[in-house]
Amino acid sequence: MKKIFKIIGIIVGILLILLLAAPYLFKDSLEKLLVKNINENLNATVAWEVFDLSLFSSFPNAALVINNYSVINKVPFEGDTLVSGQQLKLNMGITQLLNGGGDPIKLDEIILNKAKLNIKVDVNGNANYDIAIKEDTPGTIENTEEAGNGFTFDLQHYELNDSEVIYTDESTKTCLTLSEFNHEGTGDFSMDTMQLDTQTSTIVSYKMEGEEYLNKTAIVLDAVFQMDLFNQKYSFLKNEARINDLPLTFDGFVQMNETNNEIDLTFKTPSSDFKNFLALIPKAYVKDMDGVSTTGNFSVNGTLKGIADEERIPTMDIKVRSENASFKYPDLPKEVRNISINVDLVNTTGFMKDTYLNIGGITFKIDNEIFNVSGNVKDFTENMLINLALQGTLNLANINKVLPIEMEQNLTGVFKADVVTNFDMQSVEKEQYQNIKTTGTASLNGFNYSDAAFKNPIAISNASIKMSPGNIILEDMNATTGDTDVNASGTIQNLIPWIMAKQDLKGRFLLKSDTFNLNDFMSETSESATGNEKTSLSTAEDKIKIPDFLDATIDFQAKKVIYDDLTLDNAKGSVVIKNETAGLRNITSSLLGGDIALDGNISTKTETPTFAMDLDLSKINIDESFAKLGILKFLVPIAKGLQGNMNTKIKLNGNLNSDLTPDLKSLAGNAFAQILTAEVNKEQIPLLNALGSELSFLNLDQLSVQDVATNLKFDNGNIVVSPFDFDVQGIKITAGGSHGFDQNMNYNIKMDVPAKYLGSEVTSLLAKLDPAEVDKMTVALPIGLTGSFDNPKVNLNTNAAISELTKKLIDKQKDDLINQGANAIQDLIGGGNSNENNGTTNSASDALSGILDGIIKPKDSTTPSTTNQNGTNTNSTTETIKDVFGGLFGGGKKKKKDSIKGGN
Repeated sequence: MKKIFKIIGIIVGILLILLLAAPYLFKDSLEKLLVKNINENLNATVAWEVFDLSLFSSFPNAALVINNYSVINKVPFEGDTLVSGQQLKLNMGITQLLNGGGDPIKLDEIILNKAKLNIKVDVNGNANYDIAIKEDTPGTIENTEEAGNGFTFDLQHYELNDSEVIYTDESTKTCLTLSEFNHEGTGDFSMDTMQLDTQTSTIVSYKMEGEEYLNKTAIVLDAVFQMDLFNQKYSFLKNEARINDLPLTFDGFVQMNETNNEIDLTFKTPSSDFKNFLALIPKAYVKDMDGVSTTGNFSVNGTLKGIADEERIPTMDIKVRSENASFKYPDLPKEVRNISINVDLVNTTGFMKDTYLNIGGITFKIDNEIFNVSGNVKDFTENMLINLALQGTLNLANINKVLPIEMEQNLTGVFKADVVTNFDMQSVEKEQYQNIKTTGTASLNGFNYSDAAFKNPIAISNASIKMSPGNIILEDMNATTGDTDVNASGTIQNLIPWIMAKQDLKGRFLLKSDTFNLNDFMSETSESATGNEKTSLSTAEDKIKIPDFLDATIDFQAKKVIYDDLTLDNAKGSVVIKNETAGLRNITSSLLGGDIALDGNISTKTETPTFAMDLDLSKINIDESFAKLGILKFLVPIAKGLQGNMNTKIKLNGNLNSDLTPDLKSLAGNAFAQILTAEVNKEQIPLLNALGSELSFLNLDQLSVQDVATNLKFDNGNIVVSPFDFDVQGIKITAGGSHGFDQNMNYNIKMDVPAKYLGSEVTSLLAKLDPAEVDKMTVALPIGLTGSFDNPKVNLNTNAAISELTKKLIDKQKDDLINQGANAIQDLIGGGNSNENNGTTNSASDALSGILDGIIKPKDSTTPSTTNQNGTNTNSTTETIKDVFGGLFGGGKKKKKDSIKGGN
């Protein structure tokens, strides 16, 4: 016995050693074999991160595990990922590893975990899954004399777990998405005829031609198929499907032929309980149906039979019926009664264009209000023809009283309709509105709507529409929100195309309002924005957008428009909305004691919103304007302390912040500002206080200005102010320069100051002048202003003023001397009439002018002995004046008289 146990132990040990060593012995050869088969058979780039072989996890089978794999397409879908996934597991018998290399390796099981399959068909019909190398391509396995080792699929089981399948066909404009896809099948694929037992669950979304037919619809199918692999015929044996919770059973087969597919299927609901209809409503919108009481029946019966290929579809006859049904949820107060459904989807020819939907009637009743829809839809593929009739009353407040729908808003209001419409989709798409035949009326009363984007609920007390062929009239609509009231009327060009084809809503409307408070339409996010100084955009969720579906002109009249704390009276004008741009046309209003006129546009089409405007403000109150118009604080901040009236014209363009306030750093344009008349409160203008402390002669306590105008230009965040003149107590002042939106400034001011105000430095210069001349003598005093408007720095250039005064005095005394000398010479010469002596007088004046220039001009004017801050030779020039004036009008004058007298 000991020997037996010893032998068994040795055998087990050898087996364990083999199990441990096998992955290392066979891993490389299997990986090379897989790469060889891929390269010989697939026109794609296949890659993986981990390739592993295990004999323990699936014993007695061997498991080949590939982690993080991908299959990347080549031309014509180069770069697209066809398949990727977290794990691919291939199970095979251990003996397959020991076949000596002569036979293909047979795979028993394939498992894919978290796979993503992305199937595409382009407009030319090319499919990205068609990656197998063609049989007639040289070098393929079929054309080589020795195929060598490979893999064969002798499957017994396969699985796809937690995967996703996306199918996109650009030629038919369809998109099918299977998410949370779980599917498994068990059967013997080594046999030509087999039974395949499958379980499938997934979430389905389906779009065609931009229309969504299924949106996250839950589908479950447990089915046993009879598989005739040789003839490719697949028949339903035992099955049950659920669409949401609607049960269906199938019977029949699908056979795949060389050029088409043959389909012969029937399906039906296994029971006729009306709960089957409620099961169609997605659970995302309606809670479960536990405890729901129903009466009446609901059934779905259909047949699909015929050939499916590029030209044909199977004929179909699908009937949906319900009669005298009702339902009531146990926790809800109302029930839906008298439910009748009569809908057929039919095709008798096998051509898609001949498919039609007939709505014999869908009727229901809540309380005593009946609503009915009927009509038909034909020619689905070429030019869809739609005939619909809506008639009845629907109280919106009853929706969540009969269905446990988790609505974002609690709706209230009564909708009434009596409308018949007839149109084709080509007319809708080509905007041939004359072909849309719609007649009837529709109204909405007592409608209330709340949204987080608005501070207050929107209440529509009444709205009525009258329809006739080619003419839809909004007869009347009255709405309120917060402090705002609106009355609207107008015409709508394309109500049906807007609803059916998602075209822009076109029309012209007249809006009237007693009070239109724009603050009522601002969200909390908008109100919390940082205002005019905000220069960066916030997140996309916070952005204010002009609706992209509007193509409309709105004429408006409002007795009062309120924005922030600004009030406009008797506002009127037009707003033209198109392509996410609002054009403002001929807008006028009374504002701040004056009048406003505005033209411009605002666009939110680009990532960064933009604006442009021409604004004309006439006779507005300056004090109020600075309190309520933030832009003026930046345009003319020096006018902050003025109390009076002004005109301004502003032409601006630039970017907007997310809350549609201007981004100041982006502004470009120009402006004109004119102060009509104003008193100045210097206590509110630090700049004037600073000037007053530097210029003691300037009394700014009772300063007033009148008719002061200037032009402004915006340049890279700076405002350039053209020179402008004004008068302060008889002193002419010229100012100009620039300042930034940060209130830093660089201005130059020139004041035409009476010379006597310059103080002791010019007293000696003015002493020689007659007092009357001194009072008239003025000089330009340059002043530099830097710093900020709240903290200004004043730089007085008095030396330049003294230098200018000196030059004026020299020129004046020179002219006086010339005139006196010329008269004296004329007296000496004597005789002659005025005409004869005129030439003599002029010659004498010119001669004296030249002599005096030589006397007065310093010998070295470029190197003054004493200079001021501006480099002017003040002392030498002053002494020269004194010498000349003293010599000529002192002793020199007496000697001259003596000599003249002696000569006589």
